[in-house]
Amino acid sequence: MQLLENIAKFLPEVKGPLQKRLSFKEKLKWTLIVLVLFFVLSLIPLYGLGQNSLQQFEFLSIILGASFGSIMSLGIGPLVTASIVLQLLKGTGILKMDVHTPEGRKQYQALQKVASIFFIIFEAAIYVFMGGLAPDQSLVGTSAYLQFQLILVFQLCLGGLMVMLMDEVCSKWGFGSGISLFIAAGVAQQIFIQAFNFLPAPNNPSGFASGKIPELFQALAAGETQTVALNLAEIAATIAVFAVSVYGQAMKVDIPLSFGRVRGYGIRWALNFFYTSNIPVILTAALMANIQLAATMLERIGHPWLGTFSGGSPVSGFVYWIHAPPMIENLIRGSFVWQNVIQALDYILLMVVGAVLFSVFWVQTAGMDAKSQAKQILASGLQMPGFRRDERVMEKVLERYIWPLTIIGGAAIGVLASFADLTGALSRGTGILLTVMIVYRLYEDIAKQHMEDMFPALRKFMQ
Repeated sequence: MQLLENIAKFLPEVKGPLQKRLSFKEKLKWTLIVLVLFFVLSLIPLYGLGQNSLQQFEFLSIILGASFGSIMSLGIGPLVTASIVLQLLKGTGILKMDVHTPEGRKQYQALQKVASIFFIIFEAAIYVFMGGLAPDQSLVGTSAYLQFQLILVFQLCLGGLMVMLMDEVCSKWGFGSGISLFIAAGVAQQIFIQAFNFLPAPNNPSGFASGKIPELFQALAAGETQTVALNLAEIAATIAVFAVSVYGQAMKVDIPLSFGRVRGYGIRWALNFFYTSNIPVILTAALMANIQLAATMLERIGHPWLGTFSGGSPVSGFVYWIHAPPMIENLIRGSFVWQNVIQALDYILLMVVGAVLFSVFWVQTAGMDAKSQAKQILASGLQMPGFRRDERVMEKVLERYIWPLTIIGGAAIGVLASFADLTGALSRGTGILLTVMIVYRLYEDIAKQHMEDMFPALRKFMQ
């Protein structure tokens, strides 16, 4: 561990603010700066790029917060992959590290940063040397081809490091995390384009607009009933996913607490139904996206061990069976086959199991378990009415709620995410679900910060 700490000292890091607490305007300023920088970097193309075979996998770029072909081609992929690997190692007991202590958390964060940088370099090399993002094919066999490959790898690593640092800026100086912010920004942009773009798609023989709402009115005028039904279904599915996500976010268990120093006054400690928020879905969706990207790379070098693709969609192999089929579109267009049902069940099962597993791992590594919550409550000067002011007692009471919420909430969010993907909502269904949860949590953080700025006495009282 001493070696790990020594390595971490030489890694790039964003220093946290010196003051104990940042103002609302300061946090909002840095959040907006990171968001604008993310969009700007997504528009900078890679120098020397000749062939972009990943461009067809636009739905994967949304989940990964990436823009294939730009300096942000890696997106949050390496950061999420590092988090997945570390959580699996810790959950299986291979990595023995007590994250409940300040020293343990510091070591875990250092290890996560080292792992993130490793996966940035590894994924950049995989993307380039396996042909996903390659130089001009006319240079194959020359020394210039290798030089351009190394230049592409360097640019991808630079973009990956910038994503890592922007995530730190957001976590320390802004609201929420950069990973969540980048996903929400990409999905919001995608929904707006797919809903309101009035320009026709190049491969659309009908000449209709590519945006679903303009296309709906054009199809109504032309009497294209199938197109009208499909657009209405996609718009309705998007609205339904938004509504169910907001409803699920509002579900919570309130635990009554009282202040030991102030008699007759108490508050409620809210445990959300989606206890681990959007983290399990991000990790599960990113894992499945990485599997599909790996399958693409393997197919390009002539080893389709995970499956094959046609037009950007999997048509055989393992990736075919974990791919969400467009059920509503297939039903409307008359292309539905019973094989789609097996695909859908496989997809739901993987999303649910993955969400539950990552929920459990996240609770253990993020200090959200009953023991950590009990310590936090007692440190705030709170206690449960009718119970002794004892950490062990409070821990046992909290365990009645936290573990059921972790498992049931994780399973529920897995079902909701898979349902969103299967209904064929605008953009990616999982992305819409993540965006709603991210924006809802961001709204709660902003509202809390704004309230404390308006009423400084409340902040002093809560501390």
